Amino acid sequence: MTAKLEVLAMVLGFIGLFGTILCTALPMWRVSAFIGANLIVMEELWEGLWMNCYRQEDFRMQCKVYDSVLVLSTELQAARGLMCVSIALVFISLSVTGCGTRKCNCCDDNIKSKNITLALGGSLYLLSCLTTLIPVSLVGHTVIRKFYNPTMMDSQKRELGEALFLGWGTSGILLITGIIVLFCYSKRRSKEEEPDPDLHLMARDGNTEASVYLQRTPSSSYKHQVYV
Repeated sequence: MTAKLEVLAMVLGFIGLFGTILCTALPMWRVSAFIGANLIVMEELWEGLWMNCYRQEDFRMQCKVYDSVLVLSTELQAARGLMCVSIALVFISLSVTGCGTRKCNCCDDNIKSKNITLALGGSLYLLSCLTTLIPVSLVGHTVIRKFYNPTMMDSQKRELGEALFLGWGTSGILLITGIIVLFCYSKRRSKEEEPDPDLHLMARDGNTEASVYLQRTPSSSYKHQVYV
């Protein structure tokens, strides 16, 4: 059962890594909101962490990479840094968890070392979940707050993009992966602390055999009586 959970954790880890990279690369973090009568609905604006894109009817999409990081708003700047950290954490978590599985030949089949490695991998998965959830939630909160702000113009309001929903789903996958890895660690830890009955029986059998083959040596008084 534990081996199957380890395989499931590795699969979910790969999905989490792919989702984190895709969420970071997509330009659809904030999209234009079509509200009001004066908006041109034939034009759509996408704003991401690395570029913004314009799409118009009967025209192909045009994307432009930001000339400077300072062009981004504060929440997008923080999101860019945290998402890069999240990608690195998921990759490290996947590598560490792979080294801690039973089928891996790392740590020279030392169960204690593998358990520590598995616990470290699960903790890194939970940390990567936070580094993914925080920027996505921060940008989403800012978009919603500005959307319902009556002092802002309708043309400046934005809606939640698909990348935010992908980020929320990816953070959930990373959370589940971390829980599964830590559950496998607790199971293996409990088995490690249990006494092995086979070793106890072998030790007892060894003592019995030693007692069977123990020879009785005559005492010195017996030898004296024989000579007398």
